[in-house]
Amino acid sequence: MILFLAIFWLSGVFKSVLSGDGTVAYLAAVATALLFFGSLLAHEFGHAIAARRAGIGVPRIDLWMLGGLARMDRDSNTPGEEIKIALAGPAVSLLLAVGCFGLAAAIEGPQPAINAVALTGESPVNPVFLVLTFLATMNAVILAFNLLPAWPLDGGRVARAVAWKLTGSRLRGTLISANLGKGLALLLGGLGLWQVLAGDLGGLWWILLAFFIGSAARQAVAQTQVTESLAGRNVIDVMDRHPVTLPASVDVVRADEEWFRRYGWSWFPVVDESGRFLGIAREQEVRPASERPGLGSPPLISEMIDPGSGQEWRVAETEPLESLLGSEALARHGALMAVDESGVLRGVITVEQVRAALKPSAM
Repeated sequence: MILFLAIFWLSGVFKSVLSGDGTVAYLAAVATALLFFGSLLAHEFGHAIAARRAGIGVPRIDLWMLGGLARMDRDSNTPGEEIKIALAGPAVSLLLAVGCFGLAAAIEGPQPAINAVALTGESPVNPVFLVLTFLATMNAVILAFNLLPAWPLDGGRVARAVAWKLTGSRLRGTLISANLGKGLALLLGGLGLWQVLAGDLGGLWWILLAFFIGSAARQAVAQTQVTESLAGRNVIDVMDRHPVTLPASVDVVRADEEWFRRYGWSWFPVVDESGRFLGIAREQEVRPASERPGLGSPPLISEMIDPGSGQEWRVAETEPLESLLGSEALARHGALMAVDESGVLRGVITVEQVRAALKPSAM
Protein backbone atom coordinates (compact mmCIF):
# COMPACT_ATOMS: atom_id res chain seq x y z
CA MET A 1 0.00 0.00 0.00
CA ILE A 2 2.77 2.41 0.95
CA LEU A 3 4.64 1.57 -2.27
CA PHE A 4 1.64 2.49 -4.42
CA LEU A 5 0.96 5.63 -2.39
CA ALA A 6 4.60 6.65 -2.89
CA ILE A 7 4.32 6.09 -6.65
CA PHE A 8 1.07 8.09 -6.77
CA TRP A 9 2.57 11.02 -4.85
CA LEU A 10 5.86 11.02 -6.76
CA SER A 11 4.02 10.88 -10.09
CA GLY A 12 2.28 14.15 -9.28
CA VAL A 13 5.47 15.82 -8.10
CA PHE A 14 7.55 14.65 -11.04
CA LYS A 15 4.87 15.57 -13.58
CA SER A 16 5.02 19.21 -12.52
CA VAL A 17 8.83 19.17 -12.81
CA LEU A 18 8.96 17.29 -16.11
CA SER A 19 6.76 19.77 -18.00
CA GLY A 20 3.59 17.72 -17.68
CA ASP A 21 4.92 14.57 -19.33
CA GLY A 22 2.76 12.03 -17.48
CA THR A 23 4.30 8.84 -18.89
CA VAL A 24 7.88 9.81 -18.12
CA ALA A 25 6.83 11.11 -14.70
CA TYR A 26 5.09 7.80 -13.89
CA LEU A 27 8.08 5.70 -14.97
CA ALA A 28 10.43 7.94 -12.98
CA ALA A 29 8.13 7.64 -9.95
CA VAL A 30 8.06 3.83 -10.16
CA ALA A 31 11.85 3.68 -10.46
CA THR A 32 12.31 6.13 -7.59
CA ALA A 33 9.91 4.31 -5.26
CA LEU A 34 11.48 0.93 -5.91
CA LEU A 35 15.00 2.28 -5.50
CA PHE A 36 14.00 4.10 -2.33
CA PHE A 37 12.62 0.88 -0.81
CA GLY A 38 15.84 -0.74 -1.97
CA SER A 39 17.74 1.93 -0.06
CA LEU A 40 15.81 1.10 3.11
CA LEU A 41 16.56 -2.58 2.60
CA ALA A 42 20.26 -1.84 2.02
CA HIS A 43 20.32 0.19 5.25
CA GLU A 44 18.95 -2.80 7.17
CA PHE A 45 21.34 -5.16 5.40
CA GLY A 46 24.15 -3.04 6.82
CA HIS A 47 22.87 -3.75 10.33
CA ALA A 48 22.33 -7.43 9.50
CA ILE A 49 25.83 -7.98 8.11
CA ALA A 50 27.44 -6.26 11.11
CA ALA A 51 25.26 -8.33 13.47
CA ARG A 52 26.17 -11.61 11.79
CA ARG A 53 29.85 -10.73 11.96
CA ALA A 54 29.34 -10.39 15.71
CA GLY A 55 27.72 -13.83 15.84
CA ILE A 56 24.15 -12.54 16.15
CA GLY A 57 21.54 -14.27 14.00
CA VAL A 58 19.20 -12.17 11.85
CA PRO A 59 16.20 -14.35 10.94
CA ARG A 60 14.49 -11.68 8.83
CA ILE A 61 14.27 -8.05 7.82
CA ASP A 62 10.89 -6.28 7.93
CA LEU A 63 9.99 -3.35 5.69
CA TRP A 64 6.96 -1.35 6.73
CA MET A 65 5.41 2.09 6.42
CA LEU A 66 7.90 3.83 8.73
CA GLY A 67 11.07 2.23 7.36
CA GLY A 68 12.75 -1.08 8.09
CA LEU A 69 13.86 -3.27 10.95
CA ALA A 70 16.48 -6.03 11.07
CA ARG A 71 15.21 -8.66 13.53
CA MET A 72 18.08 -10.01 15.64
CA ASP A 73 17.83 -13.15 17.75
CA ARG A 74 19.76 -11.67 20.68
CA ASP A 75 21.14 -8.43 22.02
CA SER A 76 24.74 -7.28 21.64
CA ASN A 77 27.25 -8.41 24.27
CA THR A 78 29.43 -5.29 24.54
CA PRO A 79 29.10 -1.52 23.95
CA GLY A 80 31.64 -1.74 21.12
CA GLU A 81 29.61 -4.45 19.41
CA GLU A 82 26.48 -2.33 19.82
CA ILE A 83 28.08 0.72 18.19
CA LYS A 84 29.38 -1.27 15.21
CA ILE A 85 25.94 -2.72 14.52
CA ALA A 86 24.19 0.62 15.03
CA LEU A 87 26.46 2.61 12.71
CA ALA A 88 26.52 0.01 9.91
CA GLY A 89 23.10 1.09 8.63
CA PRO A 90 23.83 4.85 8.53
CA ALA A 91 27.14 4.07 6.82
CA VAL A 92 25.23 2.38 4.00
CA SER A 93 22.82 5.35 3.74
CA LEU A 94 25.79 7.72 3.57
CA LEU A 95 27.39 5.73 0.76
CA LEU A 96 24.10 5.68 -1.16
CA ALA A 97 23.58 9.43 -0.71
CA VAL A 98 27.11 10.23 -1.85
CA GLY A 99 26.91 7.77 -4.74
CA CYS A 100 23.58 9.13 -6.03
CA PHE A 101 24.79 12.71 -5.69
CA GLY A 102 28.02 11.87 -7.53
CA LEU A 103 26.13 10.30 -10.43
CA ALA A 104 23.75 13.27 -10.59
CA ALA A 105 26.68 15.70 -10.61
CA ALA A 106 28.31 13.72 -13.41
CA ILE A 107 25.13 14.08 -15.51
CA GLU A 108 24.30 17.79 -15.05
CA GLY A 109 27.21 19.22 -13.09
CA PRO A 110 27.93 19.80 -9.38
CA GLN A 111 25.99 23.06 -8.92
CA PRO A 112 22.69 21.84 -10.42
CA ALA A 113 23.00 18.71 -8.28
CA ILE A 114 23.55 20.82 -5.16
CA ASN A 115 20.55 23.00 -6.03
CA ALA A 116 18.35 19.94 -6.59
CA VAL A 117 19.39 18.19 -3.38
CA ALA A 118 18.96 21.42 -1.39
CA LEU A 119 15.59 22.00 -3.11
CA THR A 120 16.70 25.45 -4.32
CA GLY A 121 17.10 27.00 -7.75
CA GLU A 122 15.96 25.65 -11.09
CA SER A 123 16.63 21.95 -11.61
CA PRO A 124 17.19 20.39 -15.03
CA VAL A 125 14.31 18.21 -16.22
CA ASN A 126 16.41 15.13 -17.00
CA PRO A 127 14.36 12.27 -15.42
CA VAL A 128 17.45 10.24 -14.50
CA PHE A 129 18.94 13.28 -12.80
CA LEU A 130 15.64 13.84 -10.99
CA VAL A 131 15.57 10.26 -9.66
CA LEU A 132 19.20 10.40 -8.52
CA THR A 133 18.88 13.72 -6.69
CA PHE A 134 15.68 12.58 -4.97
CA LEU A 135 17.39 9.39 -3.77
CA ALA A 136 20.42 11.38 -2.61
CA THR A 137 18.16 13.71 -0.63
CA MET A 138 16.08 10.91 0.92
CA ASN A 139 19.13 8.87 1.94
CA ALA A 140 20.61 12.00 3.53
CA VAL A 141 17.33 12.49 5.43
CA ILE A 142 17.35 8.84 6.55
CA LEU A 143 20.96 9.26 7.69
CA ALA A 144 20.30 12.45 9.65
CA PHE A 145 17.08 11.25 11.27
CA ASN A 146 18.51 7.88 12.27
CA LEU A 147 21.48 9.52 13.98
CA LEU A 148 19.26 11.33 16.48
CA PRO A 149 20.30 10.06 19.94
CA ALA A 150 16.95 8.50 20.84
CA TRP A 151 15.86 4.86 21.00
CA PRO A 152 15.06 2.97 18.76
CA LEU A 153 16.94 5.04 16.17
CA ASP A 154 20.52 4.13 15.32
CA GLY A 155 21.74 7.20 17.18
CA GLY A 156 19.80 5.95 20.18
CA ARG A 157 21.65 2.64 20.03
CA VAL A 158 24.93 4.56 19.96
CA ALA A 159 23.75 6.64 22.95
CA ARG A 160 22.87 3.42 24.79
CA ALA A 161 26.31 1.99 24.05
CA VAL A 162 28.04 5.12 25.36
CA ALA A 163 25.90 5.17 28.51
CA TRP A 164 26.43 1.43 28.91
CA LYS A 165 30.19 1.93 28.71
CA LEU A 166 30.18 4.81 31.20
CA THR A 167 27.86 3.21 33.75
CA GLY A 168 28.89 -0.41 33.26
CA SER A 169 25.24 -1.43 33.03
CA ARG A 170 23.37 -2.31 29.84
CA LEU A 171 20.05 -1.74 31.62
CA ARG A 172 21.04 1.77 32.70
CA GLY A 173 22.24 2.53 29.19
CA THR A 174 18.92 1.34 27.79
CA LEU A 175 16.95 3.43 30.30
CA ILE A 176 18.87 6.56 29.32
CA SER A 177 18.42 5.95 25.59
CA ALA A 178 14.76 4.98 26.07
CA ASN A 179 14.06 8.20 27.99
CA LEU A 180 15.60 10.15 25.12
CA GLY A 181 13.31 8.20 22.80
CA LYS A 182 10.27 9.09 24.89
CA GLY A 183 11.31 12.75 24.77
CA LEU A 184 11.63 12.64 20.99
CA ALA A 185 8.23 10.95 20.77
CA LEU A 186 6.66 13.80 22.76
CA LEU A 187 8.28 16.40 20.50
CA LEU A 188 7.15 14.66 17.30
CA GLY A 189 3.67 14.06 18.70
CA GLY A 190 3.38 17.72 19.68
CA LEU A 191 4.57 18.82 16.23
CA GLY A 192 2.07 16.50 14.54
CA LEU A 193 -0.82 17.65 16.75
CA TRP A 194 0.02 21.30 16.06
CA GLN A 195 0.00 20.65 12.30
CA VAL A 196 -3.30 18.77 12.46
CA LEU A 197 -4.93 21.59 14.46
CA ALA A 198 -3.60 24.01 11.85
CA GLY A 199 -5.37 22.02 9.15
CA ASP A 200 -2.37 20.10 7.83
CA LEU A 201 -3.20 16.38 7.85
CA GLY A 202 0.47 15.63 7.20
CA GLY A 203 0.84 15.96 10.96
CA LEU A 204 -0.77 12.54 11.31
CA TRP A 205 2.49 11.08 9.98
CA TRP A 206 4.46 12.67 12.84
CA ILE A 207 1.89 11.44 15.37
CA LEU A 208 2.18 7.89 14.00
CA LEU A 209 5.98 8.11 14.10
CA ALA A 210 5.84 9.43 17.67
CA PHE A 211 3.64 6.50 18.70
CA PHE A 212 6.10 4.02 17.16
CA ILE A 213 9.16 5.58 18.81
CA GLY A 214 7.47 5.81 22.22
CA SER A 215 6.27 2.20 22.06
CA ALA A 216 9.68 0.94 20.96
CA ALA A 217 11.37 2.82 23.81
CA ARG A 218 9.10 1.17 26.39
CA GLN A 219 9.59 -2.26 24.83
CA ALA A 220 13.37 -1.83 24.86
CA VAL A 221 13.36 -1.33 28.63
CA ALA A 222 11.20 -4.41 29.19
CA GLN A 223 13.31 -6.55 26.84
CA THR A 224 16.57 -5.46 28.46
CA GLN A 225 15.20 -6.31 31.91
CA VAL A 226 14.37 -9.78 30.61
CA THR A 227 17.81 -10.12 29.04
CA GLU A 228 19.51 -9.11 32.28
CA SER A 229 17.46 -11.68 34.22
CA LEU A 230 18.53 -14.46 31.84
CA ALA A 231 22.20 -13.49 31.75
CA GLY A 232 24.46 -16.49 32.30
CA ARG A 233 21.66 -19.06 31.96
CA ASN A 234 21.77 -21.64 29.18
CA VAL A 235 19.45 -24.24 27.73
CA ILE A 236 21.02 -26.94 29.89
CA ASP A 237 19.89 -25.08 33.04
CA VAL A 238 16.15 -25.43 32.37
CA MET A 239 15.71 -28.30 29.89
CA ASP A 240 14.09 -31.66 30.63
CA ARG A 241 17.08 -34.00 30.93
CA HIS A 242 15.10 -37.21 30.50
CA PRO A 243 13.23 -37.01 27.21
CA VAL A 244 11.38 -40.01 25.79
CA THR A 245 13.13 -40.94 22.54
CA LEU A 246 12.27 -43.25 19.67
CA PRO A 247 15.10 -45.49 18.36
CA ALA A 248 15.61 -45.25 14.62
CA SER A 249 15.90 -49.06 14.35
CA VAL A 250 12.34 -49.68 15.58
CA ASP A 251 9.77 -50.56 12.91
CA VAL A 252 6.60 -48.47 12.48
CA VAL A 253 4.25 -51.16 13.90
CA ARG A 254 6.11 -51.37 17.18
CA ALA A 255 6.60 -47.59 17.29
CA ASP A 256 2.87 -47.01 16.88
CA GLU A 257 1.93 -49.53 19.56
CA GLU A 258 4.64 -48.85 22.18
CA TRP A 259 5.21 -45.12 21.72
CA PHE A 260 2.41 -43.23 19.97
CA ARG A 261 -0.55 -45.19 21.38
CA ARG A 262 1.03 -45.61 24.79
CA TYR A 263 1.97 -41.98 25.39
CA GLY A 264 -0.65 -40.34 23.18
CA TRP A 265 1.84 -37.84 21.76
CA SER A 266 1.83 -36.66 18.16
CA TRP A 267 5.62 -36.75 17.66
CA PHE A 268 8.84 -38.17 19.14
CA PRO A 269 12.52 -37.33 18.73
CA VAL A 270 14.34 -40.10 16.84
CA VAL A 271 17.87 -41.12 17.86
CA ASP A 272 20.40 -43.60 16.49
CA GLU A 273 22.15 -46.33 18.48
CA SER A 274 24.61 -43.75 19.88
CA GLY A 275 21.86 -41.42 21.02
CA ARG A 276 22.47 -38.83 18.31
CA PHE A 277 19.40 -36.81 17.37
CA LEU A 278 18.26 -37.58 13.80
CA GLY A 279 14.94 -35.78 13.53
CA ILE A 280 11.24 -35.98 14.35
CA ALA A 281 8.80 -38.82 13.62
CA ARG A 282 5.12 -37.89 13.54
CA GLU A 283 2.05 -39.96 14.28
CA GLN A 284 0.37 -38.83 11.06
CA GLU A 285 3.14 -40.50 9.07
CA VAL A 286 3.83 -43.52 11.25
CA ARG A 287 0.30 -44.77 11.87
CA PRO A 288 -0.80 -45.09 8.21
CA ALA A 289 2.45 -46.93 7.46
CA SER A 290 1.90 -49.31 10.41
CA GLU A 291 -1.69 -50.10 9.36
CA ARG A 292 -0.91 -50.58 5.68
CA PRO A 293 -0.63 -54.29 4.88
CA GLY A 294 2.51 -55.33 3.08
CA LEU A 295 4.28 -58.44 1.91
CA GLY A 296 7.63 -57.64 3.45
CA SER A 297 8.85 -56.25 6.75
CA PRO A 298 7.32 -52.98 7.93
CA PRO A 299 9.46 -49.88 7.35
CA LEU A 300 11.73 -48.58 10.08
CA ILE A 301 11.27 -45.30 11.91
CA SER A 302 14.47 -44.06 10.28
CA GLU A 303 12.48 -43.93 7.03
CA MET A 304 9.68 -41.88 8.61
CA ILE A 305 11.72 -38.90 9.84
CA ASP A 306 10.46 -35.46 8.77
CA PRO A 307 12.85 -34.04 6.14
CA GLY A 308 14.92 -31.22 7.60
CA SER A 309 13.68 -31.73 11.15
CA GLY A 310 17.12 -32.92 12.27
CA GLN A 311 18.40 -29.34 11.92
CA GLU A 312 15.23 -27.31 12.39
CA TRP A 313 14.43 -28.84 15.79
CA ARG A 314 18.02 -28.78 17.07
CA VAL A 315 19.57 -26.41 19.61
CA ALA A 316 22.89 -26.63 21.45
CA GLU A 317 22.59 -27.37 25.16
CA THR A 318 25.04 -24.52 25.79
CA GLU A 319 22.91 -21.99 23.86
CA PRO A 320 22.03 -18.91 25.99
CA LEU A 321 18.36 -18.79 26.98
CA GLU A 322 18.28 -15.22 25.75
CA SER A 323 18.69 -16.36 22.15
CA LEU A 324 15.54 -18.50 22.39
CA LEU A 325 13.36 -15.45 23.04
CA GLY A 326 13.44 -14.69 19.32
CA SER A 327 13.50 -18.29 18.11
CA GLU A 328 10.90 -18.80 15.41
CA ALA A 329 11.52 -22.57 15.49
CA LEU A 330 10.69 -22.76 19.21
CA ALA A 331 7.58 -20.64 18.73
CA ARG A 332 6.43 -22.78 15.80
CA HIS A 333 7.11 -26.24 17.27
CA GLY A 334 6.69 -25.55 20.98
CA ALA A 335 9.88 -27.48 21.81
CA LEU A 336 13.47 -27.97 20.64
CA MET A 337 15.92 -30.84 21.08
CA ALA A 338 19.01 -29.91 23.10
CA VAL A 339 22.14 -31.67 21.85
CA ASP A 340 25.79 -31.72 22.88
CA GLU A 341 28.81 -31.10 20.65
CA SER A 342 28.55 -34.63 19.22
CA GLY A 343 24.87 -34.26 18.37
CA VAL A 344 23.76 -36.58 21.17
CA LEU A 345 20.30 -35.70 22.48
CA ARG A 346 20.66 -34.49 26.07
CA GLY A 347 17.27 -32.95 26.73
CA VAL A 348 14.18 -31.13 25.50
CA ILE A 349 13.39 -27.46 26.09
CA THR A 350 9.85 -26.20 25.69
CA VAL A 351 8.17 -22.81 25.41
CA GLU A 352 6.67 -23.36 28.86
CA GLN A 353 10.13 -23.87 30.39
CA VAL A 354 11.41 -20.64 28.84
CA ARG A 355 8.36 -18.78 30.13
CA ALA A 356 8.89 -20.24 33.59
CA ALA A 357 12.48 -18.97 33.51
CA LEU A 358 11.14 -15.46 32.89
CA LYS A 359 8.59 -15.44 35.72
CA PRO A 360 10.96 -14.42 38.54
CA SER A 361 11.98 -11.33 36.55
CA ALA A 362 8.35 -10.26 36.21
CA MET A 363 7.57 -10.53 39.93
